[in-house]
Amino acid sequence: QVPLKPGRSLMDWIRLTKSGKDLTGLKGRLIEVTEDELSKHNKKEDCWICIRGFVYNVTPYMEYHPGGEDELMKAAGTDGTDLFDQVHRWVNYESMLKECLVGRMAVKPIAAPKGELLHILIFLQQIPDGETVVSARRLGVKYVFICPKKVYIFFFIVFLFYSYDWFQTDSLVTIVIYTKQKDMNAELVIVDCQDKRLRGEIIMDDHSYLVEVDLDHAVSEDVAVNIAGKVGKVEIILSKKDNIHWKTLGQPWEGHNTFIKRTNRGLFYRKCKLVSKTEVTHDTKLFCLMLPKGTHLCVPTGQHVYLKQIIAGTEVVKPYTPVLPFLPLDFQEPPRRDGVHIYLMIKIYSHGLFTQALDHLQIGDYIFVSNPEGNFKKSQVQTSEDLLLLAGGTGFTPMVKLLNFALTEVSCLRTVKLIFFNKTEDDILWRKQLEQLALKDERFEVQFILSQPTKDWVGKQGKISSSLLSEFVKRSRRDSKVLICICGPAPFTEQGVQ
Repeated sequence: QVPLKPGRSLMDWIRLTKSGKDLTGLKGRLIEVTEDELSKHNKKEDCWICIRGFVYNVTPYMEYHPGGEDELMKAAGTDGTDLFDQVHRWVNYESMLKECLVGRMAVKPIAAPKGELLHILIFLQQIPDGETVVSARRLGVKYVFICPKKVYIFFFIVFLFYSYDWFQTDSLVTIVIYTKQKDMNAELVIVDCQDKRLRGEIIMDDHSYLVEVDLDHAVSEDVAVNIAGKVGKVEIILSKKDNIHWKTLGQPWEGHNTFIKRTNRGLFYRKCKLVSKTEVTHDTKLFCLMLPKGTHLCVPTGQHVYLKQIIAGTEVVKPYTPVLPFLPLDFQEPPRRDGVHIYLMIKIYSHGLFTQALDHLQIGDYIFVSNPEGNFKKSQVQTSEDLLLLAGGTGFTPMVKLLNFALTEVSCLRTVKLIFFNKTEDDILWRKQLEQLALKDERFEVQFILSQPTKDWVGKQGKISSSLLSEFVKRSRRDSKVLICICGPAPFTEQGVQ
C-alpha cells in the first residue's frame, strides 16, 4: 500500500523480532491492561492496540507496516479488532507481533457472538390434559417445551434451516446436507477429507454451514459430491476402506453443525502441490497447484484465495486471484473446470520476500491454499449491458475469469471492454491471447495503455486519469446499464474510482 524505507521489509521485521530486543518496553513482563490504560497509549511514538483481547505495542512495527503508519494509528489506544478484520483478518498477527505482546485486556472487549441464524419449525399439539406441547427441531436435535394449559402459541419463524443426516452401505458412507437453497451449485460446496478428518462447508452469501468430524473409520481418498440444485440437497459420498458397519459418523470438531458468519469461522487451509511453473512475461509466472485428493473446491469468479508460507519461522500470507490456464477462444459452451488444479498468475518482485519464496518452490513442493473469499456476485454481470474492466498490471488477474464468464455465459452484454494499464510492452500479460480474443468476439475490445513506452510504441500512453478514460469509458447506448470493475495497485484503484 505504501513505499517502505530501506531496511524496513518484512524480512527485516522478522530479523528484528528474533534479535532479542525488547519490543514491548516492559522487559519481558506481561501485564493486565485496563481500557483506561490502553487509551493512554495513543501516539505514534507510544502506540498500543488491542486485537481479540490481546494488547500489542505496535510502535516498533510502525515503519514496517505495509499499509502505512496512518492505518495503524486509526486503532491507536483502542480495540482494533473490527478494523483489523475489515482490512486483513487473514494475517497471522499472533505470529507477526508475538514479540510486541504487552498482555491481556482486564475486561475482554469483544462483543458476545450473535446467535445462529436458524430455521426452527414449531409444532403445536393439544394433548388431553389441556397442556400444549411445543417441539422444536434445532439442527436435527429435538427440544420439547411444556406450556401451561389454555396457553395457545401461534407463530412461525422463517429463517434458513440447514441440517444433515448420514447413512451407509457395506462400502459407502453418504452424508446428506439439506440446505433448502434452490440455486445450490458446485461453487458453494467445499469438501476436504484427509486423514479421517471430514470438513464440508456450504456457503450462503456471508454465512456458511459446517459439517466437521473425525471419521469413525478410514475412507479412501476419492470423495464424490452430488448436488441436487433444485431442492438444495448436497451429498458427500465416501468409500469405506474396510467393509465394516459404522456405529457413528465420528467425533465432532468445535465448529461442527453450525451456521454462522463466514468471518467468524476463520480460514481453512489445505496443502497443494506445485505441478508446473510457466513464464508469462519477464517477471510474471503462471503457477499450477494441484488440490489434494479428497478435496472438492471451485473458486468462484471474482473471488480470491490466500497462500500461506512459513518464512524464517513466521507465517506469511498473501491473497491471489486464480485465473484460467489460458483464455478460451471457443465460446460454444461454458468451460469445464477440472476441479483438480488452481492456476495463479504471480509477479515475482526482486525484493519481495513472499514472491521470491514462491519462485524458489520446486515442482512437487507444497504450499497452503485457503478457502475462497470475496463479495463479487455474478448477478452484477448478468444484469448489465456494458462491462468495462480497468486493470493495472497484475490487477488483470481477476479479469481473466470475469472475461471468460461474460463472453461465454452472459447473452445480454452488448460490449465488453478491457482498458489495460502497464509500464512497458514487456509487462503486458497475455497480450496475444487478448488480441486474438478481440478478433474472435466482436463484443470484446482491448486497449493497452503504457506509462513508460519506448519511442516505437504507437498506442496510447499515460497513467489512469479522467481525461484518458473519457476516450474509452462510453455506453453502447444512452440508457444502457453499465458495470465497471477496477483492479490494480491501491493508488491506481483509488484514482480509477475517483
